Amino acid sequence: MAADNISVEPSILYMGTPVILNSTENPDGTFNLAPISSVFWLGWRAMLGFESVSQTAQNLQRTGQIVINLVEDSQVDAVNRLSMITGSNPVPDGKSQRGYRYEPDKFGTAGLTPVPSETVRPPRVQECPVQMEAELVQAIPAMADEYDYSQHERAADCTLAGILCFEVRIKRVHIDPRILMPNNKDRVDPDAWRPLIMSFCRYYGLGPELVESELARIPEIQYRSPDIDRAQLELQTT
Repeated sequence: MAADNISVEPSILYMGTPVILNSTENPDGTFNLAPISSVFWLGWRAMLGFESVSQTAQNLQRTGQIVINLVEDSQVDAVNRLSMITGSNPVPDGKSQRGYRYEPDKFGTAGLTPVPSETVRPPRVQECPVQMEAELVQAIPAMADEYDYSQHERAADCTLAGILCFEVRIKRVHIDPRILMPNNKDRVDPDAWRPLIMSFCRYYGLGPELVESELARIPEIQYRSPDIDRAQLELQTT
C-alpha cells in the first residue's frame, strides 16, 4: 500500500514527454533547429509550446511552416548540444540568465544534416527516424491571465513575454522503415520505436511494454482523421 500523498510545490511539472527538434526558417533565409518537449498529438495535429520570444515561435508565426523531427534515445548527445544555445540575437534576457548563448549554425553544432522537405521550406533532419512537415493552424496565448501579450509581445525578457501554444496540421510524414510494422508500412511498431523522453529536464528512454493495452485492441484505422486525405489531395494538386 502506497504512503499517503502530501501537498508539495515543484517548480516544474515535466512528468515526461517526447523530445522533438523543430526546424523553421529564419528571416534571412537560413534555418533554425531547436529542441522542445512541450508537445502532444491529436490525429494529424500537434500542439507545441514555446516561449513567445523564442526564435522558433517567431519563425513559425511569420512563415506558418515547421518540421517536427523526433529523435531516438540514441541521439541524446545531438539534442544536448542544442539544449543551451538559441537562434535569437541578442539572446533574450530570460535565456541569458539561464546561460544560453547565440549560435546561428544549429545543424552544424548538433552534427545533424538538413535535407529538403516536400511541402514546406524548412528542412527535415536526415538522421531523425521520424520527420513531420506541418503548417500553422493557430497560435494560442497560454497563461493569458498572467501575461499582457499586447504589451510584451516584443519583450526581450522571457519572464514577461509568456508562452504560446501552436496548433499545427501535419502535411507529410517521413519514417525510417526499420521502425514500421513489417506487414503494414503505415503503422509504427511500438517495440521498434525508442523515443527520447524528457522528465524533469533529464533524458530517458523507454522500457519494454508492461501489459497488453486494451486500447491497442481498437484497429488503428478507426483513428484516421480527415487531415490525412486533405494532405494527400494537396500533394496531388501541387
